[in-house]
Amino acid sequence: MRVQSLAVAARAALAAGACLVAALPASAQSSLSMYGLVDMSVGSFKNPGADATKGVVSGNMTTSYFGLKGSEDLGGGLTASFAIESFMRSDTGAAGRFNGDTFWARSSWVGLSTPSLGALNIGRNTTSLFVNTLLFNAFGDSFGFSPSIRHTFTSGTVTGDTGWSDSIKYSSPKFGGLSFTAHVAAGEANGGKNGGLSALYFGGPLALGFAWQSVSKGDTVDNTKAWQLGGSYALGDAKLFAQYGNVDNDATGNGYDITGLGTSVKFGAGSLLAQWGRISPDTGAKRTTFSLGYDYFVSKRTDLYAVYMSDKLSGLSSGTSYAVGIRHRF
Repeated sequence: MRVQSLAVAARAALAAGACLVAALPASAQSSLSMYGLVDMSVGSFKNPGADATKGVVSGNMTTSYFGLKGSEDLGGGLTASFAIESFMRSDTGAAGRFNGDTFWARSSWVGLSTPSLGALNIGRNTTSLFVNTLLFNAFGDSFGFSPSIRHTFTSGTVTGDTGWSDSIKYSSPKFGGLSFTAHVAAGEANGGKNGGLSALYFGGPLALGFAWQSVSKGDTVDNTKAWQLGGSYALGDAKLFAQYGNVDNDATGNGYDITGLGTSVKFGAGSLLAQWGRISPDTGAKRTTFSLGYDYFVSKRTDLYAVYMSDKLSGLSSGTSYAVGIRHRF
């Protein structure tokens, strides 16, 4: 009911915003839009050492979400903008990624930008490490099937969320294909602060990325430092991906090397996807994950997919998952 009520309110806000925009002078250009994605899959899912579960799951390929965003041209090249975005679990209708998740957990910020100076956003911002991870692997931001995402964010390596609350994030303009980000999340009497830096380069078939972050915010969150190098290269109908990174956990004294290799190959109206990844800890068991899938686009907004994943952790029974699903963007 909460999601339904919010959707009704968002539509009302959208309609009111449209009327407001129509009434503004021609010199003040404004925009307001509602958007999102719903991802549902059916299959069998098994983590290493656990029992297999069969059923309907939301957000395995891309976490389902909806949002509102808007901007206003303030003149002289200066633009004010905002975004508020909420995750949802479409299989049950529940809000958030899990019980207790912040409602606007995906994004919640307001900012200013200019073409020559870049953008400064204040609020809850997506981390640059998460962006770097999703850019340079064949399965993108899939928490269900991407070895890179699972190894970096859900395997006890990196701490902190994929979005930081109480944060300020600066994104530079592009300099011949090169851009930078810098962001910090204030501690606000909840442990230390978080900080991160990144650089991205896109030039023809080659793309490269580097991200670094330090997490110390949160009295119950382990302090960690992480960095990651990533790259991709387009070769005809194929695209090759590679990643390598390291995480140091100050609380446990353990460190983790995270490696990823993958490819996507255009095939018909879709793409064949393959991604391999490994976690190599200083102490403890290695984890090796391989995913193979096919993503077929019925239209620009709707795609169908089928995925098989093998997930192995030394000393435990193998995890094998497979699923078919649909994603729709609006």
